[in-house]
Amino acid sequence: MALAVWGFRLGWIAATITETDVITTYTQRYLSEAGAAARLTDCAGVPGSRDGVWIIVRCQQDGQRFDYPVDRFGRLLAVPEDTRRPGAPET
Repeated sequence: MALAVWGFRLGWIAATITETDVITTYTQRYLSEAGAAARLTDCAGVPGSRDGVWIIVRCQQDGQRFDYPVDRFGRLLAVPEDTRRPGAPET
């Protein structure tokens, strides 16, 4: 029974979460991490480029880039350190 409830919950999340929800959530995280100069308009969502990544919320400020790769359930997958410095390679 617990497995059925868990499966239903994951299905519900996947069916109801939107790109806007994900972008808003990780833009708020960026604003708290990047400091006073960070703005909402620094961020945009781009399609994921590797398996399991649904959206990458990409925020850029003064040559520094913050990438938040997110799966279909809204979970942050990884934040490689090389995305936190100027001149980070494009993914």
